[in-house]
Amino acid sequence: MNESRRNSTLVLGPVLFNWAPETLSDFFARIADEADVDRVHVGEVVCSKREPFFADRLPEAIERLQRGGKTVVVDALALPTLKRERQSVADVIGLDGVEIEINDMTPLGVMAAGRRFAVSPLVNVYDEGTLAFLAARGAWSVALPYELPFASIQRLAAEGNRLGTEIQIHAFGRLPLAISGRCYHARVHGLAKDSCQFVCGRDPDGLEVDTLDGEAFLAINGVQTMSRDCVAVLDECERLIDAGVSAFRLSPQDCDMVATAAVFRARLAGSISPEEARARLAETGLRLPLGPPMMSGSWPATATSARA
Repeated sequence: MNESRRNSTLVLGPVLFNWAPETLSDFFARIADEADVDRVHVGEVVCSKREPFFADRLPEAIERLQRGGKTVVVDALALPTLKRERQSVADVIGLDGVEIEINDMTPLGVMAAGRRFAVSPLVNVYDEGTLAFLAARGAWSVALPYELPFASIQRLAAEGNRLGTEIQIHAFGRLPLAISGRCYHARVHGLAKDSCQFVCGRDPDGLEVDTLDGEAFLAINGVQTMSRDCVAVLDECERLIDAGVSAFRLSPQDCDMVATAAVFRARLAGSISPEEARARLAETGLRLPLGPPMMSGSWPATATSARA
């Protein structure tokens, strides 16, 4: 087996949706015991109002995942604006015994020099200068933004290898495109953000939205905008590995993520074809349509327009 294939890291990103605490506990327990992934992200990224529901279960989930041989990364909240949200970010930064990931630049203002951190794809790392700045501040892993063309991925992967910083790409799941100060989910149900009744919990994969002309467009997840389709980077694995990408992130969806991880592990190893991988993904209970290949002419046009 090609050495770079053997060393490819499979990452399970944070759960971005409002799943019930019991569902999350069961999910992380099964991931800990059964999923062939190297690293698992936990913590609330999207909405601070969801955070308290799983806070008392989080230490147990972390311990279970570590006992299962997984490296645990705790994510800091994206777009903190309120005092309690800024405190939440500070609490994550102060954690010992786990890695942390930033979802915007806020943590850098309060992070001690030398504190290791990972960078999520919500942070706009478009060029080598930005990558070098983050690496100098302590970034050991950088997940690239979703809309980058292959040429940019190739340049950043080469620079990451030179700097000793892991370069990661989003390999599966709806693309999280933007975080807003407004809650679209609440508005759809005629509610205000402050009295949302947590209606986003009704849609475990996000709520699909159409244009005014009735055409399929995007999906919403509380204050987050997402792609309508589910991305599955299957045709591009060899090309990305050869370019120097060493980590592939799976974003949890409401399907069998243990089986999904097995598909990607086999695909990264080169033991199954893209066609067989797609067929296996269809058996995981995934209810979302798979988008076109990542580096085709038709993608990432939707991602780019949504983030603009």
